[in-house]
Amino acid sequence: MANAPDMIKHRGFPSGMPGTGVQFTIRRANGKGATPIKAIPRKARPGTKEHRIDAAFLHALWHQFGDEPFERGNLDAARLNLLFGREVVAVDRSFDPTSYEALLQIDERVARQNFPESFDDVFEV
Repeated sequence: MANAPDMIKHRGFPSGMPGTGVQFTIRRANGKGATPIKAIPRKARPGTKEHRIDAAFLHALWHQFGDEPFERGNLDAARLNLLFGREVVAVDRSFDPTSYEALLQIDERVARQNFPESFDDVFEV
């Protein structure tokens, strides 16, 4: 893929949630540009499969980055969009939703309120 944008790959980050077919990362940058990050409505309720997937993704984010800002990089836009504007927020006003280099951060207060299980040391699938 010629002229694909640069994209950091978060080594050690899980590629997806086992047994679901849901991915947490992408393999390579899209040559046409990154899928925009935007808040989308979340319909998952606690106890549902969808909620468990969101909780597992947040667990992986927390245990990889903690409360520090992190670059979007190879994190899957579909997963980020379900948390964006709530548990995951832009670091600054110059946030570019179409950049692989965009900086994000976990809003720990909101995340702990909505997904307390994501902060356990071990996440049980």
